[in-house]
Amino acid sequence: MQYRLLKTMSKLVCCLPYGALAPIGKGLGTLYYHIVKKQRNLSIAHMRRGMGYSEDEAKKMTMKLCHHMGQSFLEMMWMPRLNKDNISKYVEMDHPEYVADALKEGHGIVVLTAHIGNWEWMAARLAMEGFPVTTVVKRQPNDQHTKILNEYREMVGVEVFSRGTTELVAAAKALKKGKILGFLADQDAGRSGAFIEFLGEMASTPLGPAVFAKRFRSPVIPIFIVRKPEGGHQMLIQPPVQLQATGDEERDLYENTKRMTKIIEDVIRAYPQNWLWFQRRWNTPIEKADEKALKAQ
Repeated sequence: MQYRLLKTMSKLVCCLPYGALAPIGKGLGTLYYHIVKKQRNLSIAHMRRGMGYSEDEAKKMTMKLCHHMGQSFLEMMWMPRLNKDNISKYVEMDHPEYVADALKEGHGIVVLTAHIGNWEWMAARLAMEGFPVTTVVKRQPNDQHTKILNEYREMVGVEVFSRGTTELVAAAKALKKGKILGFLADQDAGRSGAFIEFLGEMASTPLGPAVFAKRFRSPVIPIFIVRKPEGGHQMLIQPPVQLQATGDEERDLYENTKRMTKIIEDVIRAYPQNWLWFQRRWNTPIEKADEKALKAQ
C-alpha cells in the first residue's frame, strides 16, 4: 500500500513543471520544521556547536535546511522525468574531466561524498553523462521506501548494492571492472570507525573509502552537489585526493580517512543549509571504540 501511495504521489508530482517544485517544497519544509520538534532541536544544537551560530542563526539555517529537504523530496518523486536530454538544465557539472581521466587508469573510482544537497540527482547526472556509477546504499527503515528509491536509482542508470557481505563483494567487483563506487562517508560508523574530529567534536568515521581505495588502487575523487539559490543544482568535482602511503597500513588508513573527513567538513561549512544536521553523527562515544580502531590513532 505504501509503495502504491508513493508511486501515485510520484505520478502526480511528475505532472508539475520543475519550477513548481521549489515553492511547494518550501511549503512542505516549513510544515516539517514546525511539526518535527526532535529533529529541529537536534539540528539547532549541532549547528550551534559545529558552526558557532547563535540560537537565532541556527533556527534560521535549520529552516533553510527544511526547505531544501522539502524540495529534495519532491525532486525524488520527479525523477522519472529526468533524462539525458534535460538533466543538464537542472544539474550543472564542473570538471567532468577529473572523472574521465581517473577512469582511464582502469582501477575504478571511489567517489567521496556526503548527505549534502540532492545526492541522488548527483548520481543521476554522472550516470546519464555515461559514467559507470554504482553505489552501496543503506537500507531505509521502511522497505517500501527502499524499493522505490532503488527503482528510481536504477531508472537513471545507477547500479545499486545494499549493505551486507554479499553486496560489498559485488561492489568490490565493480571497482575491479573499472566502475565508480560512491560512498556517503558522513555517517556514524559505530565501534569499528576511526575517531576523528568533525565539526568540533570527535566522531566515529567510516573507513570504507580509504579501505577500498587502498585495496583496489582506486583514485578517490570528492564529488558533492549543492542547491543553487536561483534554482537547480551545482556539482562540485574536486581533483583526486593524494593519499598517504608510508607502509604503515593502520596509520595510513587513519590519516587518509582524516584527510577525507576534512574535505567533507569544508564543504559543509561552505554550504551549511545543504547538510542533514539532525543526523546522529556523533552517536558513538569514543570510549566504546574497539581496540583496533583506537590503535590506529
